[in-house]
Amino acid sequence: MRRFFISLMATMAVGACLAQSTAGYRNPVIPGYHPDPSVCRVGSDFYLVNSSFQYFPGVPIFHSRDLVNWEQIGNVLDRESQVPLTGASSWQGIYAPTIRYHEGTYYMITTNVGNGGNFMVTATDPRGPWSEPIWLQQQGIDPSLYFENGKCYMVSNPGDAIWLCEINPTTGEQLTESRQLWQGTGGRYPEGPHLYKKDGFYYLLISEGGTEYGHMITIARSRNIYGPYTPNPDNPILCHQRRITQGSQIQGTGHADLVEAEDGSLWMVFLAFRTYGGNYHHMGRETFLAPVKWPKGGWPVVNGNGTVDTLMQVTTLPQYPTPRRTGRFTFPKDMEDPGWLYMQNPQPDMAACVAANSCLRLKAGKSLTENDRPAFVGRRQESAAFSLETMMPIFETKTVGAEAGITVYQINDGHYDLFVRVNEDMSRSVALRCKLKAIDYIVAECKLPFEASGDTRLRVRSDGSMYYFEYAQEGKEWQQVGALDCLLLSSEVAGGFTGVVLGLYAASPKPAEAYFKYYDYEEKF
Repeated sequence: MRRFFISLMATMAVGACLAQSTAGYRNPVIPGYHPDPSVCRVGSDFYLVNSSFQYFPGVPIFHSRDLVNWEQIGNVLDRESQVPLTGASSWQGIYAPTIRYHEGTYYMITTNVGNGGNFMVTATDPRGPWSEPIWLQQQGIDPSLYFENGKCYMVSNPGDAIWLCEINPTTGEQLTESRQLWQGTGGRYPEGPHLYKKDGFYYLLISEGGTEYGHMITIARSRNIYGPYTPNPDNPILCHQRRITQGSQIQGTGHADLVEAEDGSLWMVFLAFRTYGGNYHHMGRETFLAPVKWPKGGWPVVNGNGTVDTLMQVTTLPQYPTPRRTGRFTFPKDMEDPGWLYMQNPQPDMAACVAANSCLRLKAGKSLTENDRPAFVGRRQESAAFSLETMMPIFETKTVGAEAGITVYQINDGHYDLFVRVNEDMSRSVALRCKLKAIDYIVAECKLPFEASGDTRLRVRSDGSMYYFEYAQEGKEWQQVGALDCLLLSSEVAGGFTGVVLGLYAASPKPAEAYFKYYDYEEKF
């Protein structure tokens, strides 16, 4: 009993120390494909949303008490009626959202590219439920909201500039004509606008330069919300296309939002990507954090010099660590976790948990390359070094060409697949496919003996440079099938606006079912 009491007190003391720690933090604060962050504070709680593009459910929403440790608490768009994604690729779907809180209501405004344009949804609890879409007249992408004196203003970027109008926040009706505010400093694609007010000025924060290496944050201000806006003479306020950061792993810094903590400190969340193997990134644009100093009547300064690092040696808010969800996911217990992703709006009953054998069942559909609601369930790759393993009971279908397994998926014409396949003689093979634009070939194939029975384990590992693909029959050692370079699935090579998602899938020319016993994702450091 004494030992238990001492252990308990020690644990409580460690927890208290963690809650008071101000020793700095590591970027990104939300790793993996989590682009276009927007944040708001309500009391001591922070809420953050990201883009989701063609994936369902849409717009992951996170909660934090300290801006460093984030927990996904749901997805804003969790019904097909809110987020139709017919035909959406990773160039389309849900673009940059903005989250705001005003007089007891949370607002999320975004763009569904290819399926409707700009809309917003509302909720009284950030965990949901969120309303059906309220469609908006002013188009362009990356819409944002600003509330003042009983009025609601919307900004977005139609016509390659930032425009503003007043709207009814209940109905979405546009109440004034759209007026152009600013075209930025000359960088391409002025986008991601947010309005703030400080010291009698309206400040307009935007992104310029595109989402690649020239991405940057610029700012302008005006005494009148409608302008004219005068740019900061020290623009850009955040940019890594500079001499001092040309060797940094962090590149493409941009698309930011500002938030003030209860203690008066000011912070910026923004996207950037981490390069691997040269000027390539495959995990997508991630969510980063930086401190901001903003002198009265002056301009905001990000982290002292407009750059950031992976290790930030700055004073933070008191820390409340939240462990990230990794390890073994079992079925059906862990399917309620909000981190699961489907491709577009999934087919009804495409995925179901079978209690009898504690498996996830996928009804095989079209190939991943066809980009038409495939049988796919996945999670974001959030670490360069990781291991993902699954176990499949014997693939019992007699449909020749049916396949099921693991996919390392960047875009519909850029993915690696490790799968069990049914051959013409009804034998089974474990095969590795490389699909990259016009390239589509089987890298290696391991034919299983006819007498093989029982479970087949599939595994993919990575060290940040290569993906290694392996399989093992029940009771036997792992066998390597092949290895493929991470850079071929980078955004620079494969394309798309997302990042690698590690999925389970099943595809077949005729009806077939595949079963998976678990999804075991471990990160290596």
